[in-house]
Amino acid sequence: MTNHRILLVDDESEFVDTLAERLYLRGYHAETVNDGEAALRSIGDNCPDLVVLDLKMPGLGGMEVLREIKRFNNLMPVILLTGHGSTKEGIEGMRQGAYDYLIKPINIDELIQKINEAIEGK
Repeated sequence: MTNHRILLVDDESEFVDTLAERLYLRGYHAETVNDGEAALRSIGDNCPDLVVLDLKMPGLGGMEVLREIKRFNNLMPVILLTGHGSTKEGIEGMRQGAYDYLIKPINIDELIQKINEAIEGK
């Protein structure tokens, strides 16, 4: 079991709950929230080691949340999740300070590799 705390942010509650369970089974502690405002509150209260953030959410979208995260803690790694055809947004997110991006549907092993690399600072 790792001590890494990961915040999962996605408005698709079934997806994010399943992802949290899959990470838990691999030794990670994952908290889930379903919107940008809740993500920012959680980051302020709990300061996770890493954020996995969906770009497309109603209300406060992923890019706005990313900017606020980087304003709060520029060193906090963020991995973005994008839908098919959103590579351009993923690249823009990296320009804005995200560690990397993955296209949905994600491969859990690839996500875990990116999480580990981001936390270890590679």
